[in-house]
Amino acid sequence: MAFKGRKYAGFRLVFKSLLTEAEPAGMALTPIKRLVLRPVSRKMNAPNPCRIIGLMSGTSGDGVDLACCDFRLHADKWNYHIHAAETITYNTTWRKRLQEAHLLPADALLELHARYGTYLGTLVKQFCRAHKIHNVHAVASHGHTIFHQPARQFTFQLGSGFALHAACGLPVICDFRSLDIALGGEGAPLVPIGDELLFPQYDVCLNIGGIANLSFRYRKKRMAFDICFANMVLNYLAQQTGRPYDRGGRLAGSGVVNKSLFKKLRTFYNKTGRNRPSLGREIFVRYVQPLLDESKISVADKLATCTEAIAETIVRALPEKDRLTVLCTGGGALNTYLMYRLLECGGDRIQFIIPEPEIVHHKEALIFAFLGVLRLRGEMNTLCSVTGARHDSSGGVLIDSGKRNQ
Repeated sequence: MAFKGRKYAGFRLVFKSLLTEAEPAGMALTPIKRLVLRPVSRKMNAPNPCRIIGLMSGTSGDGVDLACCDFRLHADKWNYHIHAAETITYNTTWRKRLQEAHLLPADALLELHARYGTYLGTLVKQFCRAHKIHNVHAVASHGHTIFHQPARQFTFQLGSGFALHAACGLPVICDFRSLDIALGGEGAPLVPIGDELLFPQYDVCLNIGGIANLSFRYRKKRMAFDICFANMVLNYLAQQTGRPYDRGGRLAGSGVVNKSLFKKLRTFYNKTGRNRPSLGREIFVRYVQPLLDESKISVADKLATCTEAIAETIVRALPEKDRLTVLCTGGGALNTYLMYRLLECGGDRIQFIIPEPEIVHHKEALIFAFLGVLRLRGEMNTLCSVTGARHDSSGGVLIDSGKRNQ
């Protein structure tokens, strides 16, 4: 597969990473014909009517994604352009704070909520300065999820929108999940509205982040759900070897699938597959982490087993259709060994499409920016067909003191 011209320069690195880097022994390259690297951005042809900076800190806890995005509605179709995007990796101090935030007493948690909001606002200010970004209408911040328990009617994303606004001087939209939970929904997933309106050309949009989730259109409605724990599991195991993550799945590729652990993971995902709850840290700690900790096999074998369970669970969750095009994003899309196992499990009927790195890494930040656009317009940005709420809603709290630092 050859790419020509500067437009595809970034693809060579992704192609190399996915197909030639540290291939585990016995990995056949015959499935490559089903792995497609393709540009997917829908570039704008007119001046930007709305510019939003999207902020996303995912469950894998690697860092903060920032994406400055321009959106335009033309002929009833949304077009977007990512003006600039960047990932700020958490230093050791912030990673530790976020990992242990759920253990804090209430007053310390609220203090961290404000400090993290200030931190995010500072990152936005630095991001705008570094990329010479002006005329931003708002910042749409997801925050970092600490608690998500819709059955008990609450969710909490760290990162005070008020502190963020005070630090960056821009209007802020935050707390996107709480309204849906108040309406009886799961408060998740929120990305499907973006999949529906920005990426309608794919049968399935698959995000492999800390948690793997997907969305697709079924009987004229958007359907979506969390599938399984992905990078949250793999990073938890890799960190036991002193690595922040298993780069390219190299360690997993050197291991052997353990039948006993695999069976336990399959049993767990069969149960969650029946009612499709929104997955979060609490479920991981209660049900999955003990399975990993109790197993006496090597870390490499645990990684191989978990990778196999992730691939099988994802493929089983995909819609039954003779031919499927699946857009793959999130850090897991750059995990060579995981993608190889997905190809093997999926067979010839599934075409996994990996877009340009900009979309792989920043699709969620892009879509949260889009949720912000819809919120500013007073339009629905949360679909009851995927969350289970009583009706669609326009979620997000708008914070604006009227003063601009830009």
